Amino acid sequence: MTVMPSVSRRNFLVGSAASLGGLSLGFHVPLLQSAAAAAAAPEVNAWVVVKPDDTVVIRIARSEMGQGTLTGLAQLVAEELECDWSKVTTEYPTPGENLARNRVWGSFSTGGSRGIRESHEYVRQGGAAARAMLVAAAAAEWGVPASECTVAKGVITHAASGRSTTFGKVADAAARQTPPTDVRLKDPKDWTIAGKPLPRLDTVDKLTGKQVYGTDIVLPGMVNAAIKACPVFGGKIASFDFAAVSGMPGVRKVVQVDDATVAVVADTWWRAKTALDALPVVWDEGPNKDVSSASIAQMLEAGFDADDAFVGSQQGDVKAALAGAAKTVTAVYSFPYQNHATMEPMNATALYTPEKLEVWVPTQNGEASLAVAAEAAGLPVTQCDVHKIHLGGGFGRRGNFQDYVRQVVAIAKELPGTPVKLIWSREEDMLHGAYHPTTQCKMTGALDADGNLTALHMRISGQSILAAVRPEGMQGGKDPVVFQGLNAGGAEGSLGYSVDNLLIDHAMRNPPIPPGFWRGVNLNQNAVYVESFIDELAHAAGQDPLAFRRKLMAKHPKHLAVLEAVATRIGWENPPPQGVHRGLAQIMGFGSYVAAAAEVSVTNGQLKIHRIVAATDPGHAVNPAQIERQVEGSFVYGLSACLYGECTVNGGRMEQENFDTYEVMRMAEMPAVETVITPSGGFWGGVGEPTIAVAAPAVLNAIFAATGKRIRTLPLKNHDLA
Repeated sequence: MTVMPSVSRRNFLVGSAASLGGLSLGFHVPLLQSAAAAAAAPEVNAWVVVKPDDTVVIRIARSEMGQGTLTGLAQLVAEELECDWSKVTTEYPTPGENLARNRVWGSFSTGGSRGIRESHEYVRQGGAAARAMLVAAAAAEWGVPASECTVAKGVITHAASGRSTTFGKVADAAARQTPPTDVRLKDPKDWTIAGKPLPRLDTVDKLTGKQVYGTDIVLPGMVNAAIKACPVFGGKIASFDFAAVSGMPGVRKVVQVDDATVAVVADTWWRAKTALDALPVVWDEGPNKDVSSASIAQMLEAGFDADDAFVGSQQGDVKAALAGAAKTVTAVYSFPYQNHATMEPMNATALYTPEKLEVWVPTQNGEASLAVAAEAAGLPVTQCDVHKIHLGGGFGRRGNFQDYVRQVVAIAKELPGTPVKLIWSREEDMLHGAYHPTTQCKMTGALDADGNLTALHMRISGQSILAAVRPEGMQGGKDPVVFQGLNAGGAEGSLGYSVDNLLIDHAMRNPPIPPGFWRGVNLNQNAVYVESFIDELAHAAGQDPLAFRRKLMAKHPKHLAVLEAVATRIGWENPPPQGVHRGLAQIMGFGSYVAAAAEVSVTNGQLKIHRIVAATDPGHAVNPAQIERQVEGSFVYGLSACLYGECTVNGGRMEQENFDTYEVMRMAEMPAVETVITPSGGFWGGVGEPTIAVAAPAVLNAIFAATGKRIRTLPLKNHDLA
C-alpha cells in the first residue's frame, strides 16, 4: 500500500480531501487512514460519485492552474446531473486509471484554452447519463416509469404517488443500472448552474492556506533535490567534484542526471541547494557560446529578403497592387523572447522501486507526465502512475515540457524506495525555460487615392515552435501555428479584415534558444503586428482608426461586433478626458473573438494606463464571473509583457535570472478593466488566452494618439516616451 504523505506548512483538513486527492480513486493526500474509508462511495459513472450524505464528487480530468477550469467543468456536469450545487466537490482521476479504463475521461491536456471548449460535450453527457441512471434506480424501486419522475437539486420526485428520494439513497442501485446510450443535453437557455457567475470551488482553500501545491508535498523518509544545468543552451557537463561537497550537512548523493545536468540530494532542499552552489562544476559551453540577441536579430532581419517563405494566406496580386498604389506604408515590428515565469517553479516528487513508480506533479498534461515518467523509469506504463496537483501557474510551461518529471525520476532511480522531491530554484527556472519565440515582421500596405487599403504584405521572420516541440504538427515544412489570428478562415484564429490583395508568409529562422507555447502563443505578437499596422494605415489615410477598420470588416460580423462593443463602452465617438488618449485592437484566436479599447496618458514621458474595456465572444459563457477574472488576469499578463517582458541572450545564455531583471506589473500600475461578455452561441471558444493579445496593441495605439510616436519594438521600458 502506498504510504500517505504529510504536508509541511499547512494543516490539510479532511473536508478538502475529495477536491484534491480523489481518495476513492487511490490518490493519497495527507489524511488519517479513517478518512480514506470515509471517502469510499458509489461511482454512478466515471464522472459522478455520490456519497450517502448526498455529496456529489465530480471527476475533473483537466488541470486547474488558476484559470477556473475545474469549476467550469463541474458546473457543466452538475447542470446535466441536476444536483445540489452546494454539495458538489471535485477530484482528479489519475492518468494511469484513465488508460486502464480505455481513456474514459478523454484528454488530460490543459492548454490552448481548450479545457472547456474541447470537453464540454462529453462531460455534459456524463452528467446527463448519471442523472438518468439515478432516476432509473428510483423508478425501479417505486415500480413506476422513469419518465414520470422529475429531478431538482439532487431530489428525485414522483409527483403522482407523492414519493421522493435523494441521490445519496439510490446511488448504490444507480451504479448497477445499464448506462444509457443516448442522452439529450439541455439547451443553454435553460441552464441554472452552468452559465451562472458561481464562486469558484477552489477559492476558500487558497484563501485559508489549505490548498496543496507540488512544493508542499511531504512523504515519510523523503529527501530533497536541487538541480543545475549548463546555463549555455546546448552546453554540457565537462566534470564535477562530488568529494568537495560530500561532507556537507545533510548531503546524501550527487547525481549526474544527464549530460548537461547535475543534482544534489540532501535531507532538506536548502541544504541540497547550498551544496549544489558549492559543487565545483566545469561546463563545456558547446557551439552556442557566442550567440547573442544581436546575432539572433541579424538572423531574423535576413529573413525579410529570403525566397524561402511559407505562405499562410494569399489572394490577389500583392506585387502589382503595391506597384500601382497611390501611397505605400512600410513598417518593421519585433517581439522579444519572454519567460513563463510561473510563481511556482518547476517541481515534482517521485517514489521509485523496480516494481512501481509514482509521481506527484503539478502538470498541464497528466498523460504526458505519465508517458515521460514511465520512459525515464524504464517500466511499463501499467506499473506507473501520476498524481496531479494544482498548479502554481502553468501558462504553457507545464504542458509539452516535462523535463522536470524526467529529472525527478532519474534521481529517484538512484535512491530506490526513497521518495525524492525536486524543486528548481528561481534562477534555474528562468535560465532553462521554453521561451516565447522571438520574431520580426515587415509589413507593407497599399492605399488608393481615396485612402482604401488595396494590398497588404506581412512577412514574419522568426522561430517556429512546432519545429522544436511538435514536429509532427508541421505541414509540409510549414508551422501553421505561426499564423494564429491571421488565417483566411477557420474556427481557431482568422483575420478579421478583407483585403483584395493579401500575402502573409513566414521566413522560418530557428536560433538555438528553446521555444515554447507561452500563454497566448503567436496570437500575441500577431495582434501587435496587424493591429498596430492597421492603425498606421488609418492615420496615413487620414481616417479615424475605428472607421477605417469598419470598412475592412463588413464580411467579419463577429470580429466587428466585439470591436463595436468596446468602442461603444469606452465612448469612442465622444472626446476623452483632457490629456487622455485612446487606442483600439481586435483579434480572433483560440476560437473566440476579442477586442480592447485603452485610455492612456503620457506626462513628462511617464505612461499611465487609466482604463481598458475588453469584449469577448466565446460563443458560450459557462461562468461569466470567471470570464471577467480571466480577462483581468489576461491584461496583467499581457501588459506585463508589453511594459517589461524581455529575455535577452548573451554568451549563449539568458541574462534574466530572477524578478529583479524580469519585471512584472505592480498593482499600482494596473488599469481599471471593464469586461463586456457577448456570447453569440453556436460555437465554443476559449477564454484564458485570447484577450492577452489585444492588451499591447490597444495601449500602443493609444500611446501613438498621445505622443505621435510609433512603438514598434517591445518592451516599452526600452523607449523614451517624452
